[in-house]
Amino acid sequence: MPRNGKLGRIGKASCHEPMMHASGKSDRPVVPGKRSNKVGEPAAETVEGRGLNQRNSRQQNAHRTQSRESAPSALERVRQVARRDKRAKFTSLAHHVTIEKLREAYFALKRTAAPGVDDVTWEQYGRRLEENLQDLHARLRRGGYRARPSRRAYIPKADGRKRPLGIAALEDKVVQGAVLEVLNAVYEEDFAGFSYGFRPGRSQHQALDALVVGIERRKVNWVLDADIRGYFDAIDHEWLIKFVQHRIADRSIVRLIQKWLAAGVMEDGKWTESEVGTPQGATISPLLANLYLHHVFDLWAQAWRKRKARGDVIIVRYADDFIVGFQHRQEAERFLEELRERMRKFGLELHPEKTRLIEFGRFAVPNRKERGEGKPETFAFLGFTHICGETRKGKFQLKRQTMAKRLQAKLREVRTELKRRRHLCPLEQGRWLHSVVSGYFRYHAVPTNCPAMTVFRNEVTRAWQHALRRRSQRTKVTWDQMARRARAWLPPVQVLHPWPDVRFDARHNGKSRMH
Repeated sequence: MPRNGKLGRIGKASCHEPMMHASGKSDRPVVPGKRSNKVGEPAAETVEGRGLNQRNSRQQNAHRTQSRESAPSALERVRQVARRDKRAKFTSLAHHVTIEKLREAYFALKRTAAPGVDDVTWEQYGRRLEENLQDLHARLRRGGYRARPSRRAYIPKADGRKRPLGIAALEDKVVQGAVLEVLNAVYEEDFAGFSYGFRPGRSQHQALDALVVGIERRKVNWVLDADIRGYFDAIDHEWLIKFVQHRIADRSIVRLIQKWLAAGVMEDGKWTESEVGTPQGATISPLLANLYLHHVFDLWAQAWRKRKARGDVIIVRYADDFIVGFQHRQEAERFLEELRERMRKFGLELHPEKTRLIEFGRFAVPNRKERGEGKPETFAFLGFTHICGETRKGKFQLKRQTMAKRLQAKLREVRTELKRRRHLCPLEQGRWLHSVVSGYFRYHAVPTNCPAMTVFRNEVTRAWQHALRRRSQRTKVTWDQMARRARAWLPPVQVLHPWPDVRFDARHNGKSRMH
């Protein structure tokens, strides 16, 4: 990442790595997660302990006269059956969509979200909440509920293009939220350990940790960086319903999913039928997308690794982005060829320009140097560029830096917003910039990423100086003045996340169970 020498004079931003004990533990407190149920899986899958549902699905809802410690909740019993019998079909789930679950789903919604085609906001619906929920629940029970089309909206992407989103009507969001909690009780027991995207109790950083640990601890020499072209818009509805029916035999739940898929999209007053794909932005879409890839990719990849691979194979998937590491090149090439055929069978396609097989890992640098080749290629995953690097002692270290195009896109966003806030006093601008930079660092402040964070902080300071100078032709803001403002308002550059292996081991109580 290029640096600006002039900007480098701002302050003395610290960039301290997490303190390490001789035992490998970090001084930063880390709460251990639950151990994985997948005993014997490779490193990339040992991070994925079964997370708790963040929407209180495990809270007791038994009768008050029963013991809250001895009587499992209704959804907990569903979860136990799903865990015990992987082939069980659930014929009666709709009754779990209670008024209480609908109420919880309503309060879990973002209160300032844009309304859908119904033009009903969160606040408006809540003015007669109990009456509305009673009516909604009654329509669900008698089959009178009708899904409304999603309102089309667009958000900018890092490459300058726009991503289409579907904004669902408020009642659709409420019902989808309640159904999502019920379905999570089943599918969280089914989903593969290496699947991290949009799942309760899992995060992008857990996926990143698993990837780093897998590459550093397993015999990974080749990395498949795969991307599915237009995944959310290419999901086949017929196949998706078949996958749902592998576990869900309750016709009421299946019909609800069919209604949401067939609701279509409303754009500029014109309704468009949705024959394929799931509406991006809908509450239920991430689960359905995970379910589709669970059957199309996850189960197939697990079986391939077990039956055909002779060397190490690691897998990390976050939604439609996944990384597969291989010990042997021949196996990597065979996997990629068979994966293309597998995807085509279910209406999907690997992006030809974004799917690459590269030499990467502990031995990539010496092997390429011996052959007279240059440095290993890099790959991007979840906003970070992954690089074959070295520690100060010359040992292999997987380094991560913020993707350049992501960093530039965020800076353009900051500059645009500063123009809009140019009339505000410097104190208000400073408060806003503090929140922006703090939020950016909360995600990107990982070990080895200090250079990119320093560039971001310095460029934000330069943009702030430009905004202040544009307030008036007589306004003169020197660089020394901006350095003082930056020290006063912008958080310093420092690592906020522990080393991946430290957090990895902490979540597994120090036992990676890689063999």
